[in-house]
Amino acid sequence: MEALKQGADALFILLGAIMVLAMHAGFAFLELGTVRRKNQVNALVKILVDFSVSTVVYFAVGYAVAYGTTFFVGAEQLAAKNGYDLVKFFFLLTFAAAIPAIISGGIAERAKFWPQLIATAVIVGFVYPFFEGIVWNQHFGVQAWIKGLTGAEFHDFAGSVVVHAVGGWIALGAVLLLGARSNRYRKDGAISAHPPSSIPFLALGAWILTVGWFGFNVMSAQTLDKISGLVAVNSLMAMVGGTLAALAVGKNDPGF
Repeated sequence: MEALKQGADALFILLGAIMVLAMHAGFAFLELGTVRRKNQVNALVKILVDFSVSTVVYFAVGYAVAYGTTFFVGAEQLAAKNGYDLVKFFFLLTFAAAIPAIISGGIAERAKFWPQLIATAVIVGFVYPFFEGIVWNQHFGVQAWIKGLTGAEFHDFAGSVVVHAVGGWIALGAVLLLGARSNRYRKDGAISAHPPSSIPFLALGAWILTVGWFGFNVMSAQTLDKISGLVAVNSLMAMVGGTLAALAVGKNDPGF
């Protein structure tokens, strides 16, 4: 039974990793649909290469920074528990790679290709794992300090702060640093319209992200015995609630 559980857990988190990996296609199509047509190829290539750089850097450096674990060991050790530790790395890698994807969307059409890749390597190799280790691996005694102060540790089940807030904070800083897109404002200060280049691609990206979100949230349980239907339905209701709220606030304009 123990062998069956280990295999099931490895498969469970592998499926989660694949679902979150698919979200990167969502990031790509979302950005592809919003940038101008001349920048579509750049947007697609950037997301793909960002993920590749993130994978190498997180494997070699970032995962060790966050968890003190490296994969430069024998194959027998790596294959233990049906290779669960390896697929757990894959799962957490997809979280780490979401950071540059979030930033990429925030600074679309503002940054050069190679400097952004260098920034990706630094963020995924050092910046993100620093926060990841604090929240999910008890680094620097921060969690103990919070527990002593409030009576409970800071709990982030699926990366609301560790992934999305950190990515958003970095993206905000990058946007403020880089400024508006070229020709976004006319000489008189009026806004120059930059309509989305492809509404279908934008919508496709949003739907891929929606499906992948259940892998991101639900499978953050990381083992089958900890899975929660509450997380699944909370994610579902948050999505539909946000959609209806946007519809109301936007007065039926999907592009408001």
